[in-house]
Amino acid sequence: MAIGFVLITTAPGREKDVRAALDSVELVSDRWMLFGEFDLLARVQADDESVLTRCIVESIRPIDGVVDTKTLIGADL
Repeated sequence: MAIGFVLITTAPGREKDVRAALDSVELVSDRWMLFGEFDLLARVQADDESVLTRCIVESIRPIDGVVDTKTLIGADL
């Protein structure tokens, strides 16, 4: 199991649009609006890291209104 947290910066005023778009991304298991440096936080869960990475690169980053992302991937040590 691979879990990642994606910190998302949106274009001004696009927070709600991006949050709604995240609801249609299959591997996004939860999302929150934030106050501060980032606008949204999305929790992504997949069977392995390659599927997780593909979801972030192909399904989250291209969302209209997303300006930047920072991804934190959890490690099972």
